[in-house]
Amino acid sequence: MSKRALITGVTGQDGTYLTELLLEKGYAVHGITRSLSAESTLLFRQLIPPGAPFELHQCDLTSKQAVKRLCQDVEPDEIYNLASQSHVGESFNNPLETLSANATATLILLEAVREFDKHGKEVRIYHASTSDMFGSPDNYPQTEKTRFHPRSPYACSKIYAFHQMVNYREAHGLFACNGILYNHESPRRPERYVTRKITMAAAKIAAGLQNELTLGNLDVGRDWGYAKEYVVAMWKMLQQATADDYIVATNEWHTLEEFLERAFHRVNLNWKDHVRQDPAFMRPAEVTRLQGDYSKAKEELNWEPTVRFGELIDLMVDADVALLKEHA
Repeated sequence: MSKRALITGVTGQDGTYLTELLLEKGYAVHGITRSLSAESTLLFRQLIPPGAPFELHQCDLTSKQAVKRLCQDVEPDEIYNLASQSHVGESFNNPLETLSANATATLILLEAVREFDKHGKEVRIYHASTSDMFGSPDNYPQTEKTRFHPRSPYACSKIYAFHQMVNYREAHGLFACNGILYNHESPRRPERYVTRKITMAAAKIAAGLQNELTLGNLDVGRDWGYAKEYVVAMWKMLQQATADDYIVATNEWHTLEEFLERAFHRVNLNWKDHVRQDPAFMRPAEVTRLQGDYSKAKEELNWEPTVRFGELIDLMVDADVALLKEHA
């Protein structure tokens, strides 16, 4: 009998790649979305091969009873908790909504898993943590032992969820893993995120469809990787003999200006001719140098990134150029 996986946030960037991976591995996949009629859900359905063992469910993850009923119906072997309010800037405007979506929902899932455990069924659960929990770290690159110093309501909510995963693992013996993922991008990243905003703008400006790009603080940097590779690490975590937490990163740090330069160069443009700054886009507090050491994942999961910074940006720009041509 094939394994059954339940994925929250299934229509997001990571959810789509993870669904494809698990289907390839012979899983029966169940996905959760907030709305079956949302545009992202309709686009997601186009990625699923006809006849694939996949079912989509609408569920409010902040409702204990709704989550309990769904888990009882699906009886998953593995749960991948990818759903969250993950836009850092938005978390400053809606901190309570962010806390509910990221912290309360995770706790409700853990309670559902604990209920299975009481009846003798092991359900393994993965939670998508984030490098933003480190915020302003004491050292770089960061390891799993680096202390947390959050710089946003988003990061604070994720730290709560992280510690609840550890607590349920230690107090109740659940197979619960945190994946501390650093920024990971792809052509499936929504355009409200700065990386996709940049690659799409470069493509549109090159095509004469846009004149300029407005951004906030350019004096920032990140450890950027490829989302399609990062979901493999998620899966590997739940295949281990013992549950643990892992950093998933590239151990490279690049500035946003480097990202701009590479993206615009891909379409033979100079970013300085087209980008302007607007203080309205700047956050009240910004993280410092987030750079992840993935040594533990390499040693224990046999995972390491292969798509590096420049190749990732080229991949995204090329995809956006092709997308514009397709809809021309």
